[in-house]
Amino acid sequence: MPQAFLDALAQRFGTQFSAAQAVREQHGRDEGSLQAPPPSAVVFAESTEDVADAVRLASEYEVPVIPYGAGSSLEGHLLAIQGGISIDVSRMNKILSVDADDLTVTVQPGITRKQLNEAIKDTGLFFPIDPGADASIGGMSSTRASGTNAVRYGTMRENVLALQVVTANGEVIRTGTRARKSAAGYDLTRLLVGSEGTLGIFTEITVRLYPLPEAVSAAICSFPSIEAAVRTVIQTIQLGVPIARVELIDANSVRMVNAHSKLTLREEPLLLMEFHGSPAGVQEQAESVQELAKEWGGQSFEWATTPEERTRLWTARHNAYFAALQSRPGCRAISTDTCVPISRLADALLDSVQEADDSGIPYFLVGHVGDGNFHFGYLIDPGIPEERVKAEALNHRLVERTIRLGGTCTGEHGIGIHKIGFLLEETGAGAVDMMRTIKQALDPKNILNPGKIFTL
Repeated sequence: MPQAFLDALAQRFGTQFSAAQAVREQHGRDEGSLQAPPPSAVVFAESTEDVADAVRLASEYEVPVIPYGAGSSLEGHLLAIQGGISIDVSRMNKILSVDADDLTVTVQPGITRKQLNEAIKDTGLFFPIDPGADASIGGMSSTRASGTNAVRYGTMRENVLALQVVTANGEVIRTGTRARKSAAGYDLTRLLVGSEGTLGIFTEITVRLYPLPEAVSAAICSFPSIEAAVRTVIQTIQLGVPIARVELIDANSVRMVNAHSKLTLREEPLLLMEFHGSPAGVQEQAESVQELAKEWGGQSFEWATTPEERTRLWTARHNAYFAALQSRPGCRAISTDTCVPISRLADALLDSVQEADDSGIPYFLVGHVGDGNFHFGYLIDPGIPEERVKAEALNHRLVERTIRLGGTCTGEHGIGIHKIGFLLEETGAGAVDMMRTIKQALDPKNILNPGKIFTL
């Protein structure tokens, strides 16, 4: 790390610059199980100009820069594996404009999804993408996140309309508009959404909003087996029931969630569902799903119609990851987020559950199964290398299975470091070479989050 570079940063940013060990360590880890040395320094950006100036200096000295938002990623996206500095955009958390008539909002990247929804609640609109963690909009755009509402509202890919981006040489560009469609040249917005900080740093993001539904109802239903729950989901989607959320939680996860959140759910596989629409529409959707559930042995269909009851259930679901970590003190989770076509969901899940049961590794299983996306979390003791080897082998077989069934190694977490090899398996060398060519053209000095998605 050139001392002249650090001196230039300190002179330009003053108190917005820090090389303190504690600050560096905070910005050198995420929620995943991978580890690396922390960045050499942190710049706390407060404007697009700040980001651009920091990147220009990094380009001049050819030093890597790693964007940092809420730190909630799982695949090592923000680890400084090739050294460099972290650019923290969490202070860039303003709403720049709300265009309620057009159902759009433009925000800075550091605002989190909860902050956004709290700020716009009086408009009668909401932003539906919900990955569980209170992630930043910039980070969610960078990893092409989705979450529990994706079955109805789509992912960040469908909901980001326009971007302001700082490129590798410090130039500020704009892509896209607030218009709902465009045929004007290359779709740079779609290229950048999901690029994981390797092609540019987002400083403004325009996303879609949706009207708050007139009626919302949530329900849980327990099943005698995972297969019964999955078959219910498949039929629900294939029949065209416009369910807003449908989450699978296996018996292990239910047990962990009960202990963590002080609940008394039946410790069997269950579906947690939510319905949006008019009162009559919600009732019709719920009755349809209830009948399907009965056909597969579903029982204890329980309703949560008040906001407090719904919040309690969804908070418990969102805390499943931390409930699992608490179930084995000191453990780390190797998490998966594979996704398959909905018709192959049972094929992918059941064999993977059997392998996990046979391995002896503690695990939990949750999934946004309405769009074929599910998560295993293999709970390993970081002090026992054999457990990591066994868990990674389970993960590899799971990914191979999903790819064979027409699916993907990552439905929403992104590639980061952990899934680089899986990307090659899924797309083939030709596609990865094309991505590498784009990276080299847009970032010839390889300073933007290097070593993520693929290696140069």
